[in-house]
Amino acid sequence: MSSLESFEKQNDLFQDDSRAGRPAEHLKHVPDSLTRASLRMEFPPSYILVGIYRLFTDTSVYKPAWDKCKHGARRGAIVGLVWVVLTFSLQEKFIQVFLRNSPRITGLSNDNIFGVPIPFPLHTYAAILYVSQQVTFILRFFLSKNIRIARDRAWQHTVESRGKGPEFWEPYVEEWEVPPQVDVKEGFLEKAMGGWLGLFVFKRVLLAPLSLYPLVGTLASAWFKALGTSRYLHRRYFEAKKMDKQQVAVFMEERKWDYRSFGFVAALLEGLPIIGLVFTVSNRIGAAMWAFDLEKKQHFVADQKRLRLEKKN
Repeated sequence: MSSLESFEKQNDLFQDDSRAGRPAEHLKHVPDSLTRASLRMEFPPSYILVGIYRLFTDTSVYKPAWDKCKHGARRGAIVGLVWVVLTFSLQEKFIQVFLRNSPRITGLSNDNIFGVPIPFPLHTYAAILYVSQQVTFILRFFLSKNIRIARDRAWQHTVESRGKGPEFWEPYVEEWEVPPQVDVKEGFLEKAMGGWLGLFVFKRVLLAPLSLYPLVGTLASAWFKALGTSRYLHRRYFEAKKMDKQQVAVFMEERKWDYRSFGFVAALLEGLPIIGLVFTVSNRIGAAMWAFDLEKKQHFVADQKRLRLEKKN
């Protein structure tokens, strides 16, 4: 993919959606049973909060997840604590030496960040940040397979708690009269960045300069990972509906800003040190709740199209 093509694809995000089509006129007014779901779908990041709330309040969700992860979490916490005690002062000293000239280079000072006072020296802040990332890696190592199982179970338990079976997920129905044209073929750059090596280069090389500025690197990383994160979180939804790549691409294109905002908040929370591991579970719950509302809308669309067809006949 050339740089011009890449720019044009990014520029398409800011173009008026009216050129790609609009939802059918007869679908704009939803029944009372869909009113609350429609309001929730106006702001998809709200499902992130729903997921967090349900994880900590619904025993059918959090108990299986905790039972699967508690032993690994305890072992990881012990090893992480030992690592912090043994290495924190050494890492803080190293960072202090490394950042000695940082005010001249990055515009930062030892007692404030962009003019905002901080309660401790900058090198201490940086040391806390880096050590917490190391502890996160240690926890992820000890949890590894179990937390992946917990994430899948969180989705499954959320589905079961809604009292819905496999028959609830119906085949895909197009909601727009004129759906957008989407090219599902991946370019060389997209394929390269999609693998683990591409992600490593992106996070450790391309975003490395931004990590010098507090929160900037985290926000930039979350923005770039937004669509990929939201697509991954809805993988089970697309599989349940047996959607092909073209259908998934069109479905997400029609809701690109919904998926981008949802994915941005999800990636931002998952990128937080230590506590972000908890959000990797709660985000599955939020994604499942959003999928339920999207599927209700799909049922409504299918019913409306069926009624219109019957009237014509």
